[in-house]
Amino acid sequence: MSPLILNLILRSTYQTLEMVLASTAISVVLGLPLALFMLTTGPQGLYRLPFAARLMGMIVDALRAVPFIILLVLLIPITRFIAGTSLGTEAAIVPLSIAGIPYFARIAEMALREVDPGLVDAVKAMGGTRFTIIRSVLIAEAMPGLISGLTVTLITMVGASAMAGAIGAGGLGDLAIRYGYQRFNTTVMFGVVAVLIIMVSLMQIAGNTLARWLKH
Repeated sequence: MSPLILNLILRSTYQTLEMVLASTAISVVLGLPLALFMLTTGPQGLYRLPFAARLMGMIVDALRAVPFIILLVLLIPITRFIAGTSLGTEAAIVPLSIAGIPYFARIAEMALREVDPGLVDAVKAMGGTRFTIIRSVLIAEAMPGLISGLTVTLITMVGASAMAGAIGAGGLGDLAIRYGYQRFNTTVMFGVVAVLIIMVSLMQIAGNTLARWLKH
């Protein structure tokens, strides 16, 4: 592998990590509150606003139903407004985040629902506030599941970032399309695939290890 190709792969790997980590961080910061909202406003929740929970659930599911490649195109005006451009790594973070927020929200909601209701009732009986229940019971007890959901979201964002390369987002996907596919350079194509496999494997191992550690 020539130094030029190696440099291109390294630079594209950095761009992919930038997109993946930034969009996943935004997805978690906004997706977890969404999950808590849908759970706590449900029929058995702490606040019991079923209509609000159903409405938010419908919005989340509607966003998840749109294929990412279509979402990329639909969000071009919003991306251009927020990032100032619809091309490049920074611009790709916008649609990646919008796709990741509802995705992580549903995963987080499922993890939160696995918390033993008896723990919630016990804290209530001891006079714990709703905020205490959310912080010290729901989030704390669901942490292994939330970490597993974070791992799945990270890996999903890796695949989505590669897809974003189709519209000039940069990163490994863009490199594979422009240099691997369009120029028939199999060395670049195999190099990109190898880096993606290593990246996903390391993320999965790290996520599984952390989730198991939190269970003990």
